[in-house]
Amino acid sequence: MGNAADVSDNQATPDMSAAQKQAKKDDAAAEEAAPAYAPATTEENSVLAGEDGELIDYKTLTWWQGGIVLIAETVSLGILSLPSVLATVGLVPGIVLILVMSFLSTYSGLVLAEFRNEYPFVQNFGDAVEVIGKSIGMGAVFQEVFGWAQVTFQVFVMGSHLLTWTICMNTLTNSSTCTIVWAVVGLAVFAVLNFPRTLKYTSYMSMASCLSITLAVLMTLGDVAVSRPIGSGSIEVGRQLGFTGAFLAVTNIAIAFSSHSCFFSVIGEFKKPEDWPKALALLQIADTTLYLLAAICIYVFVGPDVPSPALSAAASKTMRKAIWGIAIPTIVIAGVIYGHVAAKYIFSRLFRNTKHMIRRTKLSGIAWIAIVVGIWALSMVIAESIPVFNSLLGLICALFASWFSYGLPGIFWLWMHYGNWFKDGRQTCKFVANVCLFLTGFLICVLGLWASIEAIATEKATKPWTCASNAAP
Repeated sequence: MGNAADVSDNQATPDMSAAQKQAKKDDAAAEEAAPAYAPATTEENSVLAGEDGELIDYKTLTWWQGGIVLIAETVSLGILSLPSVLATVGLVPGIVLILVMSFLSTYSGLVLAEFRNEYPFVQNFGDAVEVIGKSIGMGAVFQEVFGWAQVTFQVFVMGSHLLTWTICMNTLTNSSTCTIVWAVVGLAVFAVLNFPRTLKYTSYMSMASCLSITLAVLMTLGDVAVSRPIGSGSIEVGRQLGFTGAFLAVTNIAIAFSSHSCFFSVIGEFKKPEDWPKALALLQIADTTLYLLAAICIYVFVGPDVPSPALSAAASKTMRKAIWGIAIPTIVIAGVIYGHVAAKYIFSRLFRNTKHMIRRTKLSGIAWIAIVVGIWALSMVIAESIPVFNSLLGLICALFASWFSYGLPGIFWLWMHYGNWFKDGRQTCKFVANVCLFLTGFLICVLGLWASIEAIATEKATKPWTCASNAAP
């Protein structure tokens, strides 16, 4: 018995040694894969916890709160351009495109969650692409390029929200004030609401945002159904049109589902990140339903001359004012969410592994406010420089959303499962789906950029940096 025990012990020792060696290898691999700007580790946080200042809890969102934040972020600018998209491409092609882009964006959202589950330290696209870049010695370069590309995209979207804000204010005030003045006022409003450093309170504001855009769309639907205020009211099932108009329509549909640049950051503030699929399902069901309802009904009743943003389709100025007034929360809060994610990335780059990252210190407070004001000022420059709503959305989508929402998720999956692409039928189907994601992102980027630049260059209706009203007549 004693010999048997000795033998057993002798056999266990090398096994344990091998396991320990493997664990060390795994730890080394994890350390190698972690981005240079990953969040502080538990050990680092325990050291920082001894510093002065109130500790900030970033894990504040339940799955339904996260879903509401995502709805508020997504169902804002996109829904306002979709009726004019149907007027451009025709009713049936428009519906098909909305459904296809909805499916692709849902699947890509699941892929992003799978990637973050594999690499929990990922907080943004810069971190995610750095993980891949390390395998070819380009990790730091990829972090810089894609991290700042994410911020640039979000600042462009913030510019779109400021542009929509000026349209709203001009509509409400009968264009009594210079448009640039309204842009400055908007800058102040958006910036102040971005001063909190977590999404906890934004999640509550997002409920008001969701209600406001839903009510505004329903009011627009009711008004146009009664009065058919603009155009002949005729509809076209399909249309033949040139390349620029067709692909600009595609990019405007894609931008309606393009909130993916914020997904990593929002997941990072979930109490239970494993609940992400619930939040994503809530988002996609809500936005696809609202998009189809608004796009089809407004286009059918208004006809080919439906304006963009579509909230200006109401018959009377009084009704337009009421609708735009109700839409203010969604215009503002959705922009604030993008501003939060952009500011958070910049802040983390400045204060990584310091007490200022996790505590409310005087320096961190001043720095956060300065970053917020700075990015909103930059977004105002963009809004006033490209004052054409659809063309600005198309340019944003072509440059950035094409990759964050479609191209990069496809690359992430192909990289995670390299060597196992065809191990069974299900995996092969996923391989095909992710190749389609990549190709979708690539085509939207190249062709959409061409179409958007051409559209902006030939636009004659508006001029940049002008006091003239941009509201519908």
